[in-house]
Amino acid sequence: MTHLLLLIIYLAFISLGLPDALLGSAWPTMYTEFHVPVSCAGIVSMIIALGTIISSLQSDRLTRKLGTGKVTAISVAVTAAALLGFSFTHSFWMLCLWAVPYGLGAGSVDASLNNYVALHYKSQHMSWLHCMWGVGAAIGPYIMGYALAGEKGWNSGYLYISVLQMLLTGILILSLPLWKGKGNRAEEAVRNKALTLPEILRICGAKEVMLCFFCYCAIEQTAGLWASSYLTLYKNVPAGTAARFAGMFFIGITVGRAINGFIAMKLSDTQMIRLGQGIIAAGVIVMILPGPQEVTLAGLILIGLGCAPVYPCIIHSTPARFGAERSQAVIGVQMASAYVGTCLMPPVFGMIAEHVSVALFPLYIFALLVLMIIMHELLIRRTSHE
Repeated sequence: MTHLLLLIIYLAFISLGLPDALLGSAWPTMYTEFHVPVSCAGIVSMIIALGTIISSLQSDRLTRKLGTGKVTAISVAVTAAALLGFSFTHSFWMLCLWAVPYGLGAGSVDASLNNYVALHYKSQHMSWLHCMWGVGAAIGPYIMGYALAGEKGWNSGYLYISVLQMLLTGILILSLPLWKGKGNRAEEAVRNKALTLPEILRICGAKEVMLCFFCYCAIEQTAGLWASSYLTLYKNVPAGTAARFAGMFFIGITVGRAINGFIAMKLSDTQMIRLGQGIIAAGVIVMILPGPQEVTLAGLILIGLGCAPVYPCIIHSTPARFGAERSQAVIGVQMASAYVGTCLMPPVFGMIAEHVSVALFPLYIFALLVLMIIMHELLIRRTSHE
């Protein structure tokens, strides 16, 4: 039963990743239909991110009341309903309206499942779990690219993903009996060790790790949202092709996390994070180099590969750096910081793209990377127990 539940958790994270790259893939087509500036993608992204912040901060309370299984099933169902709303939308304000339940659903399932896996499964499963998110995030743009290339429209792309989410909701509902038992004990442990936000912020290294998460998710979300527009508007790649190319970024994350689960058996979390940061830097450099479209594609894949170990390894290193009795509280603020980065930084680049140039996309990613490296090194210095 334990292995069956783990398989279902993996499927749940696939469902979490499926819609994440859709907006970026479809936006070059969507914004012209809505007659809005290209930067308005940042508004939708911000609404979704705000929803994830609110629901992730409430996830502990919801999990205690309903249990992880029910929270996950309800969250995926809410996301499916929001995506169905997207598929019938023909105005920008309606898109913004449906972004609210989408964000609320995504935040709850993300926080609950990360907590559950951290408490019940070995560290390599954390990497493979996020690999499953990457599977969903990579499949999403291909589905959207299929819809756009077949002239079915971006609405059909959202409809296809909504149907898949509904199927996964049914699987989660059927799996509810498997979540009973040890999930309740885990939630009791979290309840006994809860800390207030001011108490967490006073922990040595907490601010640094929060900024690490902020920068990482800013990089990931900006790349996912704006890579397709960068390719279309600056590299003159057709919209359907650009949507598929943008999916390569998430393929890089997915393949990297699959490999990361094995490499992490040999390297420490710190080494894995540093390796990822170096590969991201290499990917940015490759994107800046002049050359054919394939060069840019290679850069996107490298950035994705570099992103692969950072998120799961920071989560996995939390108990060692902050103590098992405080790790859940710290992970909570890490997730909140991640969503703040997701909320703020892609819209900032949207303004840069509109008022300066979308060509600055690689340099924007590089600036966030430098800040993340600095914060990670400070974190190591302040929390090192070696």
